[in-house]
Amino acid sequence: MDILSWDGTLSSGDFRLAACAFMQKWKSVMSAFPPWSWVPCPKQPWGASASHDVEGYLSLENIILRSIEEEHDEISCPQKEETSCSEKEELIDIATLVQSNCSKVPYYDLHIIYSASYRVPVLFFRAYYSDGEPLGFNAIEKDLPAHSAKALLDSKWTFITQEEHPYLNRPWFKLHPCGTSEWMKLLFHVDVSVAKNGVTIELYLLSWLSVVGQVVGLRIPLEMLNQP
Repeated sequence: MDILSWDGTLSSGDFRLAACAFMQKWKSVMSAFPPWSWVPCPKQPWGASASHDVEGYLSLENIILRSIEEEHDEISCPQKEETSCSEKEELIDIATLVQSNCSKVPYYDLHIIYSASYRVPVLFFRAYYSDGEPLGFNAIEKDLPAHSAKALLDSKWTFITQEEHPYLNRPWFKLHPCGTSEWMKLLFHVDVSVAKNGVTIELYLLSWLSVVGQVVGLRIPLEMLNQP
């Protein structure tokens, strides 16, 4: 698509294509981590018409975001000496093991759902402890890493609301999509290769999550952004 005429949105069919491309790239680059999966569901969200061809959503569940972020940092330390890197890896493994055995470590479920109204993806999420006790918004804010809290505070595009999950009919938190199309167009507009070759649908979700994921503590590693 031509970047000058593109409005920053996706069709429902393009969302499905972007989802497949994103799952494949995540599995290829992030093979050590739980995979994103497509959850098929015939119910149409947000009053979409019967012709709506998105019958499901992307899901990543039961994850400890903090331990994933620590392991990302470990993967990204090639400049350090091998012995130092190994020692750090051992410490991270111990810390992750301790966290996983602690009943008060928050687990997160992340769902990426297509909004027929805004014609963009929307991130729904919830957090809970291993005993099933859910986290309220204040507790989630305290659990977020400092850079996530700052991203949420500084961003004029993003804010969190609590609404009914369109497929599960239970209250979940979501990042409101009202400004998504605007900042996605800006994001692609400043990319020289996109300006030259046009918008690549397969890169849409990856670029989108590289921004949105930071708000909930999920950072996309450079390996995924740089790999062709």
